[in-house]
Amino acid sequence: MNETIELMMKHRSVRKFKPDPVSKEQLAAIVAAGQMASSSSSVQAYTIIAVTEQEQKAKMAELAGNQSYVNECPVFLVWCADLYRLSDAAKRYLPEKESYEDSTENFMVATIDVALASQNAALAAESLGFGIVYIGGLRNRIEEVSEVLDLPDGVYPVYGMCIGVADQETGIRPRLPLEAVLHHGRYNAEQTLKGVEIYDETTAAYMKERTQGERSTPWSEMMAKRLTEPVRLQMKPFLEGKGFLKR
Repeated sequence: MNETIELMMKHRSVRKFKPDPVSKEQLAAIVAAGQMASSSSSVQAYTIIAVTEQEQKAKMAELAGNQSYVNECPVFLVWCADLYRLSDAAKRYLPEKESYEDSTENFMVATIDVALASQNAALAAESLGFGIVYIGGLRNRIEEVSEVLDLPDGVYPVYGMCIGVADQETGIRPRLPLEAVLHHGRYNAEQTLKGVEIYDETTAAYMKERTQGERSTPWSEMMAKRLTEPVRLQMKPFLEGKGFLKR
């Protein structure tokens, strides 16, 4: 173990924030750390929009499903997959050639770039003493979010991130056991499912403690419910309309 790994092992989602500000210098350092994440062929296909004005944060909170902590946090970052810059570069330097910014591969590259950069930024924020939580709820009303942020074609909001000083003490949610996710040489289905059995017992106990005995739902049951309910089925037509996933 070292300081970096210790910090990573202490990660938890924070959903209540103090009014303490995140300074411009701190925000710049957090985003700069995010930029140092690996990026496929250096495309850096992401844009971060910092939302700090109260009225706009309130709108983001509403669009994300009325999540109050979006409104309370001092800085709300919207992480966007961005192929707009790349498309513009192709038009300027190779106007005679067909551009493939609408391919599934480039959609994946941009989305992966967002994930890598945002996790770097999350660790940087935590190293400065802040708490964070990702907000996938922005995709509930993704078209309206895009309109509020004036996102052009080739850009879509992947998720948000609240940053601020934590105003709560929360436990660390247990993760799948290592043997369920780390395989050697080839995928081991039996090992995976055995790890899930162990994890179900762990998560049932965790939920029982967290809810003071009201619920003891194991992870597999929660995932079964999640997988069998239609969620955000508007994503595919929205993304196609924004110029993604056309081939």
